[in-house]
Amino acid sequence: MTKLAYLECPTGIAGDMCLGALVDVGVPLEYLIEQLKKLGIAQEYELQAEPVHRNGQLATKVHVKLQHHQNEHTHHHGRHLPEIEQIITDAKLPSRAQKSSLEVFRQLAIAEGAVHGIAPEKVHFHEVGAVDAIVDIVGTCLGLDWLEIDKLYCSALPTGGGTVKAAHGQLPVPVPAVLKLWQMRGCPVYSNGIERELVTPTGAAIATTLATDFGTPPAMTIHKIGLGAGSIDLPIPNILRLWLGESSQESGVRDQGVNISDLSSCVETIAVLETQIDDLSPQAIGYIFEALFVAGAVDVFAQPICMKKSRPGVLLSVLCHPQQLNTCEAILFRETTTLGIRRCLQQRTILPRQIQTVDTKYGSVRIKVAWIEQGTQKEIVNVQPEYEDCAGLAKQHNIAWREIHRMALQIWYMQQDEHE
Repeated sequence: MTKLAYLECPTGIAGDMCLGALVDVGVPLEYLIEQLKKLGIAQEYELQAEPVHRNGQLATKVHVKLQHHQNEHTHHHGRHLPEIEQIITDAKLPSRAQKSSLEVFRQLAIAEGAVHGIAPEKVHFHEVGAVDAIVDIVGTCLGLDWLEIDKLYCSALPTGGGTVKAAHGQLPVPVPAVLKLWQMRGCPVYSNGIERELVTPTGAAIATTLATDFGTPPAMTIHKIGLGAGSIDLPIPNILRLWLGESSQESGVRDQGVNISDLSSCVETIAVLETQIDDLSPQAIGYIFEALFVAGAVDVFAQPICMKKSRPGVLLSVLCHPQQLNTCEAILFRETTTLGIRRCLQQRTILPRQIQTVDTKYGSVRIKVAWIEQGTQKEIVNVQPEYEDCAGLAKQHNIAWREIHRMALQIWYMQQDEHE
């Protein structure tokens, strides 16, 4: 069995939120405290955890309280990467936790160095790499090691907005180091409309370094959920959700994959965009559909509606993954006359499915097969030949599309009977 973890980040990610989620899911706070003492900086901070509520939901808040008697050099100037690496190496932590901690700090130093135009070893970490970040990063790696996680996945990350006060003055959100980390990893991001700092440099470094992949959850059986609270109140619960589970197969399902087999149905987050239009040529709708699908939309549909002053109009709806939300929204604004677009995030359940191929006398046709799993039983509930394959063969041989469609279905069912 492969032990999996998934970081669901509707309000972003920060180091203390990671620690909170890990403690909430069962990592003993005492274990983290004892292991972190090996770093030799225990006199500079105090680690505490408490239950808190965020928009009515109970979560765990971990505090890294800095002690005022820490030396002036550390407080005002931070630490360089070589010093932090030496601290971690000398601590003799569990090997995997040590390796992960060093990788996260190296990634963070590379991003900070790129932003400031200096070598990673010359970076002063300031508030990003001070004591609290050392505790956050090393503590997170210790917690994942304690849970024996084999693979960590992460959702797409919200960009946030506004400005934040940093060592170099006011900075736009996302701050430069976070943007660089996202660029280095090719991390999918989207806007959830909240104009605050949602992803910190520490959180971004943890996610972009340790996550195997970004997007929807991997196919997994969920055993526990840990909730790590953020520090500020937001319109939605400021909570990082850590899913723990396992998968018996080496390759999990990703939302962009073609073949989803031998798995239970899974739930993913989907973005929904809607706008109504009453002053656009109907000829433009088809073009908009094509542009949205090219941009990665999962589905696009239009409905006739009656708008104000009894004018006929069209309700245009777009389903896309959160990382494509901004792109799809930009297409709607560019290609239609709308002045406003409604957006929301919803959960949708998707069936496991598999693409199979049958050979007809006219050529090959792909068949999409979907099913529902009930215990050990698998009930096939949907079998559909791919439209494009049927249409291509119908045009090529000048016969009816429905004849190719019928033939492909018949051959598939005959093959199933033979296997039985």
